[in-house]
Amino acid sequence: MITAVALAGYAALVGAAMPPLLSQARWPHRAPVIAIFAWQGLMVTFVVATALTVYHLVLAEHHVHEGLLGLLSVCGLAGDAPVSESAPTLGDTLALSAPAVIVLLPLGWFALCTWRARRARQRHLDMLALIGEPAPGYDATVVDHDTPAVYCLPGRRRRVVITRGALDVLSDAQMRAVLEHERAHIEGRHHLLHLLVDAFSRAFPGLPLAGHAKAQIALLVEMIADDRALRSHSRDALATAMCEVAAGQAPRGALGVGGPGALIRLRRVLTPQPRPHRVTWLGVVAASAAAPLLPLLVACGP
Repeated sequence: MITAVALAGYAALVGAAMPPLLSQARWPHRAPVIAIFAWQGLMVTFVVATALTVYHLVLAEHHVHEGLLGLLSVCGLAGDAPVSESAPTLGDTLALSAPAVIVLLPLGWFALCTWRARRARQRHLDMLALIGEPAPGYDATVVDHDTPAVYCLPGRRRRVVITRGALDVLSDAQMRAVLEHERAHIEGRHHLLHLLVDAFSRAFPGLPLAGHAKAQIALLVEMIADDRALRSHSRDALATAMCEVAAGQAPRGALGVGGPGALIRLRRVLTPQPRPHRVTWLGVVAASAAAPLLPLLVACGP
């Protein structure tokens, strides 16, 4: 029971106490790639800690195995662990499904969210085949719409879309800057990050970690694409283009340069900040990688 309480406390710390602190920290905007890794580490840690908590609350009462090591031994993953002489019963097997559901629930939602996003992108691609026109020199598709917008459809049939309104208000330099932003989304497979956090938030609705992670990862992904565009284009060109297309909305399953937190991103583009010290980001990476392992060590302890 002590182990279960410790694991539950750890899950509560990761799921409720840590997200607001990480959301309010300043360093993530200076190192968005590392920050996304930190958010993913928290999500994995919560799933592991919660599943192990349920395991100890449900299975430990049935004395199915001698702790988690016994369970691993029965599964053929740990040969040195003590195992109960009696074979697991049907009730024990059903009880084992409780922690398994904790792990499989976000995976199931990820599969469903991926399927829905793919369907939405396919419908939009079918529409573009009817109304879209090639944009000379930009390797993109133009749609006749007055609102300035630039967005991309990721996946196998990737496509960058520009509205006629964007062509009217953006200069060539500004257009190429936002197109580089969109290509960064496609090449970085950023839609998968959106799908992962969307699945996690649907699997654990109301969890503070889910809400904070969804909002922050959406913002951090846009910052990563901004940084990619700034490698070959000026800050003024990207900032001006962001302002011009801020009102444009990307359709479901697409990623747009307007994106979330446009004002925060605009300030970041115009007033760049130094990256965190190497010791800082190495510490964040190490902590994010170690966080999911701690509940395993607690569960496998004597």
